[in-house]
Amino acid sequence: MKKSLLVLIRLFVGLFIYSLGIVFTINANLGLSPWDVFHQGISKLTGITMGQASIIAGLFIVILDWVLGERVGIATICNMLFIGIFMDLLMLNHLVPVFNSMIIRVIMMLIGMFIIGVASYFYIGVGLGSGPRDGLMVAITKKTGKSVRLVRNCIEFVVLVIGYFLGGAVGFGTLIMVVCGGYFVQFAFKIFDFDVRKVNHIFINDYVDFIKNMVKEDKKDSTVD
Repeated sequence: MKKSLLVLIRLFVGLFIYSLGIVFTINANLGLSPWDVFHQGISKLTGITMGQASIIAGLFIVILDWVLGERVGIATICNMLFIGIFMDLLMLNHLVPVFNSMIIRVIMMLIGMFIIGVASYFYIGVGLGSGPRDGLMVAITKKTGKSVRLVRNCIEFVVLVIGYFLGGAVGFGTLIMVVCGGYFVQFAFKIFDFDVRKVNHIFINDYVDFIKNMVKEDKKDSTVD
């Protein structure tokens, strides 16, 4: 029980920090990451918050992941829900400042990307599944046989274009995040000596299979008695 509680605490710390990193990049006001351009576009079109747009988009992506055969974990569902909730908490209460200085805004964006890298270590390391958008990338990679880089670039290009036409903010910061985002995540993983390939994830269907086996064992024991 104690171990499970610590895992959940680590997961939610990771999701909160991830949201904080996103808000840093948003408030830098230099252009958003492709997915956040998409979320902001939805927000402007519908009048909902960016956090709510993130949750709605995440829900559809989780469903698409499942249709494509990608397994869903507890962290996948929590990612879908709580990153959006934490984003709104931070943005609506103005907990992250906005600056006018270009130098400070660039630094703010770089810090945001590093925070996202650290957060990725926290929430991926619990081994309860990847985020919905990462799951989509993996699912399409498996289906097409194309490289992860190509699939990721194609997905981000599509959501970026859609988000732009919906009114999302695109700037030179968008290019910085597309080019450098992966390097910041890799740098954070290196600091924590974290190898993402060694993480063995537990998915929701694993819990379902475990419960089914427990029921079968109970039936066998009842029959023997």
